[in-house]
This record gives sequence, structure tokens and C-alpha cells, in this order.
Amino acid sequence: MQPVAPRAGRTLPGMPPEFDDPEADGEPRLGRRRFGQDRGEKQRGRWWLPTSTPERAFLAAGVLLVLGGFLTASLTLKRYLERDARFRVAGSENIQASGLGEVTRAQLLPVFGEDIGRNVFFVPLNERRKQLEQIPWVERATVMRLLPDQIRVSVVERKPVAFTRHGQQIGLVDANGVLLKMAPATMAARHYSFPVVTGIDPGDPADARKERMAMYLRMMSELDADGKRNSEQISEIDLTDPEDARVLMPEQGTDILAHFGEDHFLERYQRFQEHIAEWQQQYPHLAAVDLRYDNQVVLDMASGKETAETATGNDAKSGVMAGDSSAAGDRTKTAAGAPAARKSKPAQAKKHGAARRAALNTTRSNSTRFNANGQNPAATTRPVSVQTATANEQGG
Repeated sequence: MQPVAPRAGRTLPGMPPEFDDPEADGEPRLGRRRFGQDRGEKQRGRWWLPTSTPERAFLAAGVLLVLGGFLTASLTLKRYLERDARFRVAGSENIQASGLGEVTRAQLLPVFGEDIGRNVFFVPLNERRKQLEQIPWVERATVMRLLPDQIRVSVVERKPVAFTRHGQQIGLVDANGVLLKMAPATMAARHYSFPVVTGIDPGDPADARKERMAMYLRMMSELDADGKRNSEQISEIDLTDPEDARVLMPEQGTDILAHFGEDHFLERYQRFQEHIAEWQQQYPHLAAVDLRYDNQVVLDMASGKETAETATGNDAKSGVMAGDSSAAGDRTKTAAGAPAARKSKPAQAKKHGAARRAALNTTRSNSTRFNANGQNPAATTRPVSVQTATANEQGG
């Protein structure tokens, strides 16, 4: 008899249910017992998964029972907290406040008027914080609960950095351009000593006011960079033009309008202080000095005063150009044989040239540094304007 090879896919008696085929890919050949065994192991691994309809119904009922119990407990706790008198804000004495200076409790308490008698857990803290920050003197606020029945408020107030003037009214402004009100007597008691800033109007957008105050702070910082406290010599700053800080400088009983531009403040201030005595001696009716030009300055006289048509002699050497403000727009005064004057940033000056000329042709007021007495000092007026002028840059 000849041995017969077993057919593929079948096993002989005594052989294991699976075996490795040496000629195959190395994967074991699965039999029926192995397939059933794997399916049983998977079912035993998910013991929590019901396999019959009664088991599924029992599981659903358990889930509903747990959810119902949680909801009932939550409602019971809420009702308990609402009715328990220990957590109720009884009155204004339950509201604590810190950091108050210019802001009074009389201004703060109306914000929490709706919360008197309310449970402390149901006071909307975030909403109350936003309402507190609507008070002009409040820069930021923090509101917290103190169990069982207290509310604590912490306030950080704004710090004024300059005086503002709107007509005959004097106020204060902070670094972000927020306008602040204060009684004259309180200003005097605080002993504030700031320059007067104009061009910060309540109708301007908040971003515009903040940008102008940023230039003001940068100017004050640069002027004091040499440690000589030069900013104390500033009387008034006009920030109407965001690219030209126009400063009133008190000199020998009169105020000189100085154009500082938007940068190089200390350098231009030192140039002004170095030559102002000479300029005033040579031009008794000097009204304005434009310091924005490279290696030269432009001097404007008071309206109706006679001055030289061209800069000659020492003026040409020092890069000085003198002009009569009453002749602004009629002609350009040029140093003999000198090229056209250039500003440090001609593109920006051209962009805002029309607005600058319109603002500078208005009547200006003499001013001195405010002493925080809340009174507007007596002022005499004179027209001041800036001309387009040139000087000898090579000599300067």
C-alpha cells in the first residue's frame, strides 16, 4: 500500500488544530476551534456589554437612575444655598474695598446695588468687574467672594501724567489718554506739576488719544535722559499733529513756540537752549523756532514785524533762517545761494503738511507752567505760523 498525502485544509486524527506550514508565509493556519475560541475571548473581555434584551433594559434603567439622582442633588443644593441666610449679602457693609483714592465708596456701591439681599454665590463677579472699570478713575478692578457673605473689591486707580485744557476748563489725563476730572482744590492739594497738553479731546477715538500720549511720554523721557530734568522747563505741548510736538518754551518773559517733530527730542532741545539767547538778541520779535530741519532751524517773527529777507552772516553759517509770520504763504525766504531745506522725515511732513499749516495759522496763547491751582492763567495772544524756508546747509 502507498501512503496518501492529506488534503489541504484538513487535519488528521491526532494532529493539532493549527500548525505552521514551512513552505507558506510563516502565518499559522487557523482552524474552526481557534476561530470560535477568539470570538469567545472577545465576548468575555466585554463583560459589561449586555448581550440580551433584559440585560440592556437593566443597564439603561441604571443610567437613568444615576442621572436622576445627580440632577435631584444639584437642585436640592441650589435651593439650599438660595434660601440659607448665612450666604446672603445683607447690606453695603458686606462689601469690602481696597485701593480707593480718587474713587469713593459712594461711586463704587451703586455697582453692587442689585446684589444687596442676594446670595453671594449668585453675584456675577465678571459683570461687576466690567462695570467698575467703566468708572473713569478705575484702571482695573478685581472682585472676589469671601464666604459666607462677603464681597471683596480691589481697585487700581489711574495715574495722571499731564494737565489738559478744553476752553477754560482744566483737567488731567493718564498715559492711555483717558481724561480725568478733579476739583481745583484737590489738584492744589496733590501738588501736581505737569505741562499742559492740548490736542487731547474727548471726541477723539481712544486709540488716537493713546498714540498722542505715547509720544508725550517718550518726549518727557528723552528730555530727562541726561539727568538735568529738562522736562520741567516745558510749559505747554500741543499734540494736535501726531508728527509734530509743538512746545511753548518760556524764555525771558515770553513764550517761544518750538517745533520738536516726533523724534530726537533731547538733541533738538539742547540746540534750542544753546542758541535761543543769541536768536532773541538778534531778533527781538522772535515768536517760533522750527527745529525739525537737518543742520538748520527756521525762525518766525511775530505777525507784522519787519525782518531780513535772507539769512546772511552768522545766520547762514549756523543754518538759521528768519522770516515774518505775517508773510506766510506769500513767498519763500531763501538764504543766498542755498539749496532747499530738508526735514528729517520729508515724506511724513508732506503727508500732514496741510493739516499742520491749518493748525498753525490759528491764534495761540502764551502760557506758563501750571502750578495745579485749577485756574487758567491770564494769556495774551499773538498769531504764530511756520513758513517754508531754506538756509545754507553747507555752512551749517
